[in-house]
Amino acid sequence: MSISATAPDKAIPRALSPWLTFLFAAACGLVAANLYYGQPLAGPISAELGFTPAATGLIVTLTQIGYGLGLLLIVPLGDLTENRRLVLLLVAVSAVALIGAALASTPTAFLVASLCIGLSSVAVQVLVPFAANMAPDATRGQVVGNVMSGLLCGIMLARPFASFVAEASSWHVVYYVTAALMIVLAVILRANLPVRVPKTKLRYGELLASMGHLALTSRVLQRRALYQAGMFGAFSLFWTTTPLLLASPAFGLTQNGIALFALAGAAGAIASPIAGRLADRGMTKIASTLAMLLGMASFLISHFAANGSLTALILLTVAAIMLDFGVTTNLVCGQRAIYGLNPEHRSRLNGLFMATFFAGGALGSALGGWAYATGGWSMTAWIGFAFPALAFLLFLTEGRGK
Repeated sequence: MSISATAPDKAIPRALSPWLTFLFAAACGLVAANLYYGQPLAGPISAELGFTPAATGLIVTLTQIGYGLGLLLIVPLGDLTENRRLVLLLVAVSAVALIGAALASTPTAFLVASLCIGLSSVAVQVLVPFAANMAPDATRGQVVGNVMSGLLCGIMLARPFASFVAEASSWHVVYYVTAALMIVLAVILRANLPVRVPKTKLRYGELLASMGHLALTSRVLQRRALYQAGMFGAFSLFWTTTPLLLASPAFGLTQNGIALFALAGAAGAIASPIAGRLADRGMTKIASTLAMLLGMASFLISHFAANGSLTALILLTVAAIMLDFGVTTNLVCGQRAIYGLNPEHRSRLNGLFMATFFAGGALGSALGGWAYATGGWSMTAWIGFAFPALAFLLFLTEGRGK
């Protein structure tokens, strides 16, 4: 049996109200944060549940694998099934998975919960094109930028939040509190989100097969995904290795000190609405150029920030803000560009876009850990510089269009 729409998008208003824009942004931030709580908690979780040293990395890896699978297998359903129902189902699964993580008493149980947390967190990538579909063409970039600012705040605040709560109580409380947030969020979304039934009339298998065609034929998608893969690779490398640098004898920061440093990165979220407005005004190329130059400059500055002095800490903080500003700007420009393609393909395009640059982020994390162990911060910073530099070189080959 084919799954098809039964009605057009008639229930969606022509524009988002300020309240609904805020709700989309807050929902994206709260759900995206679920992906990152495990990173600062890996140590205490591993110690209590009896993970082997080699298996401790799976605490983060299984969440990332789940998210990657969800991008390719669940997000495309936003082009096929009623969006509000899909979002509510995923948020509900997130709540159950978070409770499962809190109650886990064995490594296997926790890893299963981690995989489910990753899978269900792709709700954010259903919400972003959902919001884009509700926005008029003239302000779509602004809307996407505003929503993405919430998502990026959630990403940047998740790690310090988890560190502070775990230090004050335990890692179990982090998961109980966030599960409660998901339950409250589901209730609010159910009361406020409009119904959106896509017009696509495809079977699920045909929907997935169509993604291959989009990936091979959409030049805009290919380029914007590769640009962001370079930028997000740099982002992941930086935030994987700076905690190691800050905890080293040169700086000697505690977990709370590192958490406070991570808060500085949240300042980059202010770039989202700015980038969206620039894209709406046809200034995508200018904004993208600035974004990649900021990415490269951040790593050049960080070369002078490894001696552990107060000046070095300030320079590293400035580098973090510049990098996050650049990554955020480029992300919003990329989404604005791909959402300008066929509206009926937005969820599939978004899934492909996110999956591609997520792979870049995974590569950045892997190379960052290796580089820091092999050649210290200097080698790490040069590899980090290479990511946006390669993206910029590819960007320079682009034609006169966006």
